[in-house]
Amino acid sequence: MFRTTQDGGPALDSDVLIDWYRETARDLPWRRPGVTAWQILMSEIMLQQTPVVRVEPIWREWVARWPVPSAMAAAAPGEVLRAWGKLGYPRRALRLHECARVLATEHGDEVPDDVDVLLGLPGIGAYTARAVACFAYGQRVPVVDTNVRRVVARAVHGRAEAGNPSSRDLAETEALLPIRIDRAATFSAALMELGATVCTARTPSCDGCPLPSCAWVTAGRPVSEVVRRVQKYEGTDRQARGRLLDVLRAASGPVEQVALDLAWTHDPGQRTRALDSLLVDGLIEQTPNGLFALAGEG
Repeated sequence: MFRTTQDGGPALDSDVLIDWYRETARDLPWRRPGVTAWQILMSEIMLQQTPVVRVEPIWREWVARWPVPSAMAAAAPGEVLRAWGKLGYPRRALRLHECARVLATEHGDEVPDDVDVLLGLPGIGAYTARAVACFAYGQRVPVVDTNVRRVVARAVHGRAEAGNPSSRDLAETEALLPIRIDRAATFSAALMELGATVCTARTPSCDGCPLPSCAWVTAGRPVSEVVRRVQKYEGTDRQARGRLLDVLRAASGPVEQVALDLAWTHDPGQRTRALDSLLVDGLIEQTPNGLFALAGEG
């Protein structure tokens, strides 16, 4: 059965969900004891739109290489971009480097525990700030990602899809949290784990769900009216940017324009557009003599 929140709305059974999480949660390295807030912050930045299987080996390398913010701050931006590898959306790496510099110079080489202060750091948005406060410091704050929104939409509201993000998401998720602070953070992790491993977008495993009741299942699992758009990658500007960055990551120094031209030959106009966007984003730079390099390596 559903319990109710303080305002009388439906709630999830936190005891059942927490017990399930403690018994079945994936053994992810950033969840283990002794992991610092900085290392959790790195994992959260890496995990945005990137699967765990791709993140874990890179994260382990970064923890060994840059165990504290000042270690990363001392590195050149290009070095961080090169270490980012194929995680995608490389602006995340550049912003994390900027964040490391601020942490090193203004916060005593520590990640703050206050959500508002975290939101003032470079590259830290609403989700990441609350994820760090929750998972690194055990605070009772709502952590809302795509997985959480999906679980709440189905189990509480009986909808197959959560729809577009809304300002209501934070308040609604906060109302579901256990009152006890020491259980709230575990509940947040469990809610996210349920969406990532059981209540998935395309093939939810309802038979394996620990929740004793789900409004979506009760309603007969109605089909979503949302039309999914498949995001292609082949032939996109994003792929062109990646090819150009690959050339610069593999180089030991600045390269000539022709090396970039050869990396994307079938659409020169698209290549030019991709190159210009990389320059604008600060991911690469052009030297006075017209060569190209990763940020900070020109």
